[in-house]
Amino acid sequence: MGQRLRFFCCGCGANAADGGDMEVDDEPERGGGKGGEEAGTRQLSWAQVERMTGGFTSAVVGEGGFSTVYLARLSGALAAVKVHRSSERIHRVFRQELETLLRVRHPHIVRLLGFCEQQDEGVLVLEFAANGNLYEKLHGGGKAAGAMPWARRVSVAVQVAQALEYLHERCEPQVVHGDVKASNVLLDASMSAKLCDFGSARMGFSAAVRPRSSAHTMLGSPGYVDPHYIRSGVVTKKTDVYSFGVLLLELLTGMEAFCPVEGRLLTAVLAPRLKAAGDARMLVDERLGSAYDAGEASAVAALAASCVGQNPSLRPSMGDVVRTLEQSAQGSILAVGRGSDGQGKL
Repeated sequence: MGQRLRFFCCGCGANAADGGDMEVDDEPERGGGKGGEEAGTRQLSWAQVERMTGGFTSAVVGEGGFSTVYLARLSGALAAVKVHRSSERIHRVFRQELETLLRVRHPHIVRLLGFCEQQDEGVLVLEFAANGNLYEKLHGGGKAAGAMPWARRVSVAVQVAQALEYLHERCEPQVVHGDVKASNVLLDASMSAKLCDFGSARMGFSAAVRPRSSAHTMLGSPGYVDPHYIRSGVVTKKTDVYSFGVLLLELLTGMEAFCPVEGRLLTAVLAPRLKAAGDARMLVDERLGSAYDAGEASAVAALAASCVGQNPSLRPSMGDVVRTLEQSAQGSILAVGRGSDGQGKL
């Protein structure tokens, strides 16, 4: 079909100071009549999008196999402009993400600032995340890798769990995210988590159930995909719970969910140790040294094990996950709330 699709995405870690040289449009006009505008989302014209990015000549802050990310501003707020190459599948992703983000509002879900859908073009303008994403913080190499303190890791886990609980239990219709992973957890200027990338989201689930058809590609990312979904083709809220369990294991161990070089899954590597339910010190990221709370680590390990269980019906709900984390990790949550990473000791 040859459609050109432009996405704004906040998943880059560029320093906000880099925005000084870019072209901006601080006062875009109001668009007409889309539901999300009532909650502060602007409908933009394509001309406004081009002005915001200086005709897509503003600072490039990220580049991948299928996209280029630029920095821009909307009414003084930084945004990241992710320009996708053409494909019909990307058009479906755009529509799915737009429709979902127009409906959801949560402090730990990335906020939709504006959008443009003129002719074949599709644009999403999302809030900028100054500290990049969780994958970069845990696995990015250099001084940043593994440097996230224990209390901050626990805080991020709680915030992502709260976002998923909101999607699963308090949205109407309910939403299954479909691609929970470390790179889809953004970190804002205060290191608060923002769940992003709703291109795989499914709306209208009460507990389960829509078989995968040949018209839809498989949801999820390597290392995070629920084995039950692979076998059955059925997406449920427990699909997200599984992926969140893998994310918990990443935060606990500092290991990647999937290593393409070795072809290993984190869940497979850790399975014997999780079943043993022994000393959590055998699981904790060695780069933390002794700067973590042993009781919290044991609770996180047990919770992760229940989330990645093979039987979806035995996995906890995200509401149960939130309650467990809040009860078992109060020390870390309070420490982060006081503005300190409060590194607990063994």
